[in-house]
Amino acid sequence: MTPVQVKPEERALLQEAIAFAMRQIERNLSAFVHTFPAPSSENLVYPAIPNEDWTASFWTGMVWLAYEWTGETKYRQAAERQLESYRKRVEERIAIDTHDLGFLYSLSAVAAYRLTGNLGARKMALEAADILAERYFPKAGIIQAWGDLNDPAQRGRMIIDCLMNLPLLYWASQETGDNRYAQMAGSHAEQSAAYLVRPDDSSYHTYYMDPLSGSPKYGNTHQGYADDSCWARGQAWGIYGFALSYAHTGNDSFLCAAQRLADYWLSRLPEDGIVYWDLIFSDGDLQEKDSSAASIAVCGLLELAGQLPDEDPNQARYRGAALDMLFTLAARYTTRDRPDSNGILQHGVYNKPRGWGIDECTIWGDYFYVEALMRMLRDWKRYWWF
Repeated sequence: MTPVQVKPEERALLQEAIAFAMRQIERNLSAFVHTFPAPSSENLVYPAIPNEDWTASFWTGMVWLAYEWTGETKYRQAAERQLESYRKRVEERIAIDTHDLGFLYSLSAVAAYRLTGNLGARKMALEAADILAERYFPKAGIIQAWGDLNDPAQRGRMIIDCLMNLPLLYWASQETGDNRYAQMAGSHAEQSAAYLVRPDDSSYHTYYMDPLSGSPKYGNTHQGYADDSCWARGQAWGIYGFALSYAHTGNDSFLCAAQRLADYWLSRLPEDGIVYWDLIFSDGDLQEKDSSAASIAVCGLLELAGQLPDEDPNQARYRGAALDMLFTLAARYTTRDRPDSNGILQHGVYNKPRGWGIDECTIWGDYFYVEALMRMLRDWKRYWWF
């Protein structure tokens, strides 16, 4: 991605922001060697956990970003050390009952293969794509989110997050010449556009399909405020995910879906431009902000803008909104004044209804914040793209 043109003083602020992020990543290299930061912090400090959660690759992805930014071998070596746990995870099928194999292997193994030509990383990424493909229900045209594929209570559940897992399948088709993976990914994206995106351009977090007949059933939420509200991070996943599916396929319906979700997002911004954890809330509702949703949306808006022709006025509008949010995150939402924290971006929310990670750092929030800075400052070849 070609860096966005910014004024010299703005570029200086972004350079300062990424310098702080790099310091935090370097600080954590010795703490997370064969372990990984937990999904969210506790009092702004990430505990260490094994590679068994859906979020491990956000740390590995940040280490790869640090390697790209600095060119320093220590980051490459740190990321490569972690690949062994990804190999073990996929070969021994440890905690792989999830669509988040896309997150896990795009930011670890695919990134490693693209940056270094590591054939072992390529092999494990293709194995992960095969396991992800097992979650596809042909009649429904969807990839089931988490859970036992034979459990009637879980079968047929798709969630908006899965759009970000599809690049692993697009990549697998490109890499092998087998279009089966891309067909599954495209079908899932089409069903997501049809059923997860509401007529008012908000989104469901979750939608259930009958996996045998393919009939649509109902939408609800797992992390939002209510079934008919709009979970902020889900809307951000949708903006970015549909834009990526458009980049991979050229299907105009995906570009349309991304723009619809983006326009709804921008219509719900509070005064400082950083959304609350559900878009139903606004200033004065005494709810928590979700900086992680904002950092994802920044990347999504930049990706979306990059898909539009220069003469389209939405290109400048989306880029301008993304830059405004990124500056606000850098100025008011980092842990720069919290030397006790090993995170980068505070004021995130993991899962409010379940009481997880509320007003904390989140490891995906940190990753997408650093990715956004890379997009702004470098000609960065994204890990979500072949």
